[in-house]
Amino acid sequence: MGFNRKDLLGIQDLEVGEIEHILEQARILKEINTRAIKKVPTLRGKTVVHLFYEPSTRTRTSFDIAAKRLSADTYSIAASTSSIVKGETLLDTLKNLEAMHPDIFVVRHSASGAPHMLARRTDASIVNAGDGMHEHPSQALLDMLTILEHKGRLDGLNVLIVGDITHSRVARSNIWGLQKMGSKVTVCGPTTLVPPDIEAMGAKVCYRLEECIPDADVIIVLRLQKERQQQMLLPSLREYSTCYCINRDRLKKAARDVLIMHPGPMNRGVEISSEVADGPYSVILDQVSNGVAVRMAVLYLLAQR
Repeated sequence: MGFNRKDLLGIQDLEVGEIEHILEQARILKEINTRAIKKVPTLRGKTVVHLFYEPSTRTRTSFDIAAKRLSADTYSIAASTSSIVKGETLLDTLKNLEAMHPDIFVVRHSASGAPHMLARRTDASIVNAGDGMHEHPSQALLDMLTILEHKGRLDGLNVLIVGDITHSRVARSNIWGLQKMGSKVTVCGPTTLVPPDIEAMGAKVCYRLEECIPDADVIIVLRLQKERQQQMLLPSLREYSTCYCINRDRLKKAARDVLIMHPGPMNRGVEISSEVADGPYSVILDQVSNGVAVRMAVLYLLAQR
């Protein structure tokens, strides 16, 4: 099965064969990033617009690099420097940009479902670069590629996701994606940061980190998303760190070949210690590298329709 969709809006609706096709394409394109001259003419003449209503470092930059390495023309629109600050609606912004005939919009927005709404209103392709607390599909894809490179498989692995599950679009995309590929997913965090319906997605829930770590092949650490919390859900950051920070002492109970992952940005000393983030178990920078390859694959496949 290939990938013949107009848009990439989420992992939830993708078939296993589509995920495999994107990952295989990413493996092929990744080689370009190791060349002395990191550019091919594959998307020459195509235009990619990055429409970001929320801050971003890794996602925005890697999509931009990915497009340029495929020779596409790219333009970035930030909410703080556009007509958005003058009251222009998201749809009006899209329609005005669409009149300039771009081929692909890469959209990040604080409202869950915003990219889906735009996809219904434009003939251009829409890539969801993170929508509210809903999904972040390219992050899940790069996470799967990273695990595959280090473990050689996804099927049968035990993946532990630790932290602010409630507010994490990364957690949701990974839960859907990893389970489709045969992994078993456990989530762990304070009761106030684990949604009550998470088990309906197929994930197991664990509230004591020490009980979850020994069985984990992969640990995905999430940051506390204080910008999405409408009320104080924790007594203090110190208490959270005491109970849920992934540090060297806790990893003494982990498998010798456990992988430590983090989508970034990291709050060192809160959800992960520096000695772990920079240590031998960490593949965090591999995730960043694979982000370019996966986003190259996504843009390439969408441009072929």
